[in-house]
Amino acid sequence: MRGIGHVGAVFELERQGYSFDRVAGSSAGAIVAALLAVGYSGVEIRREMENTDYLKFKEKDLWDYLGAAGMIVSLLLKYGVYATNAFELWLNRLLLGKKKLIFADVYEDGDYKLRVTASDLTDRKLLVLPDDLEEFGIRPETFGIAAAVRMSMSIPVFFEPYRLKDRHGRTHYIVDGGLLSNYPMWILDDGKRPLRYPVFGFKFVNEPEVSCKCRQEESMNLVEYVKAVAATAMDANDNAFISDSRGDYARTIRIPVSAEIGGRKQKIGATDFGISDEESEALFENGRRAAGEFLAGWDFESWLRTYR
Repeated sequence: MRGIGHVGAVFELERQGYSFDRVAGSSAGAIVAALLAVGYSGVEIRREMENTDYLKFKEKDLWDYLGAAGMIVSLLLKYGVYATNAFELWLNRLLLGKKKLIFADVYEDGDYKLRVTASDLTDRKLLVLPDDLEEFGIRPETFGIAAAVRMSMSIPVFFEPYRLKDRHGRTHYIVDGGLLSNYPMWILDDGKRPLRYPVFGFKFVNEPEVSCKCRQEESMNLVEYVKAVAATAMDANDNAFISDSRGDYARTIRIPVSAEIGGRKQKIGATDFGISDEESEALFENGRRAAGEFLAGWDFESWLRTYR
């Protein structure tokens, strides 16, 4: 859900004259990056976000309708509470609107415009897609963009993992890229090559004094407990893969994940699918404002002299 903040930052960057040449992302960032790569503008993405019913992404199967016990069965059988088919269909519809569905459609000047990360739980390693699909005997250019993004946004336990067989017939369980790399700026810049264009990163930041929209009961059932563990793990990895020596902090747009609703600030979680219109607009404004403040002090030539 925090990806709405990304959209606000995109909106402001484009308003100030920037366009996107290459994009990379994890989880929510992968969703927005994919839409940018196929040609959507910040204005168009915002319009789609406003017309989307996010609750449909909490896709239930038969077991989930049986309450907590059914959800536990889903965890035991499918390793996730909710399916992600509805999300993939939604994203495919948007990609079809730009007539770009596979990675071959975003291949320009000898490189892919889009890369996303995913976490391979079977081999316990990070995947960069589409490149690492060759390890599974798949030609990267033929793979669906929506399927790759679906892997990248599959928060462990909350969503069922994506299953992919390798050349030997072994099943790999693939989940949210943010589990291992929540800020993949290194995909776009290794810190050594000269840069023709600036590389910007969008990063969510927490305000420690702000409370989250969490359940207030004194106890929780097993499903709520496991989902809380997953959500906490995703948040805790927020500072991974950021290099000060490459100048990453100096080119990072920091987007707060808290919103002031009804005179009270509260943190909006990645899985708050019941987000209100007011909360959605607050997240968008957080991103737009953060990008504006960042650009007000940004100087590419100065950054190059310091870090290159």
